[in-house]
Amino acid sequence: MVSAVFHNPRGTQESVTDSPAAGVAISPATTRRTAKRPTPIAVVAAKPQHDLAWLWLGCLPPLLGLGLLALVWELVSMGTGAAIPSPKDTLIQAIDIFSDPFYNKGPNDQGIGWNILSSLKRVAMGFGLAALVGIPVGFAIGRFSFLSRMFNPLISLLRPVSPLAWLPIGLLVFKGANPAAIWTIFICSIWPMIINTAVGVQRVPQDYMNVARVLNLSEWKIVTKILFPAVLPYMLTGVRLAVGTAWLVIVAAEMLTGGVGIGFWVWDEWNNLNVKNIIIAIFVIGLVGLILEYILIKIATAFTFEEVKN
Repeated sequence: MVSAVFHNPRGTQESVTDSPAAGVAISPATTRRTAKRPTPIAVVAAKPQHDLAWLWLGCLPPLLGLGLLALVWELVSMGTGAAIPSPKDTLIQAIDIFSDPFYNKGPNDQGIGWNILSSLKRVAMGFGLAALVGIPVGFAIGRFSFLSRMFNPLISLLRPVSPLAWLPIGLLVFKGANPAAIWTIFICSIWPMIINTAVGVQRVPQDYMNVARVLNLSEWKIVTKILFPAVLPYMLTGVRLAVGTAWLVIVAAEMLTGGVGIGFWVWDEWNNLNVKNIIIAIFVIGLVGLILEYILIKIATAFTFEEVKN
């Protein structure tokens, strides 16, 4: 037997009982309400409105922003004559460049694809070395107050130094442009990872450490089972900041050291007075940085756990 209770506008309750023996009893008020009940057509009609709202809020603002950039660019191009190429001329040049991005006609004449890969390789090497050093140092500084007091003055002193100021030291020590660029990436990437990892360790709740002390856990167990899961979001934030800084610095470092790389490609095109390729390189640098940022944000989001609210 199925029983349902309805509330009418007068505040009284009317019941409907469906049983195999007695049949179905429906009150007149219930019949009137059932007749006035909206049909599923209204739900179907609301869906295009949602799609239009997504189009209005999700697609239109970025397109307007790009259109505004193109408009300002066109006005600047018209105002400066031939000094700044127009968006149309730059687009035609970009299509020609990316039609064969991996050609190789010698060390000083390679496609933009090889230059991007060379820069990413330097960033990966310098960033990897910084992660191998910076993350353990951050754990140690955050875990032991003595080390924190010892290293905090050094970090405060060296962190504000411009990364390019370390480039001559790298050239002097390593006697080569490529190792010097990797050294510059290393020194600019290590500070965000050290600081964010140390802050994450220091913000681990003291209750966790008290439980570890009661259970008499080893230091390795504390680091791997308690500290690492709790510090991982902070650590990934430091990694994201370090990668962004490294990609910014490598362009400037390659302009000074030469060789193959997107920074050297920009400087070489400037020497050839090819402004179209310089503008294309600016967009390529921004796009690659945006992709790196997006990937790391997705990784950080996957390992960030929010508290469930009741």
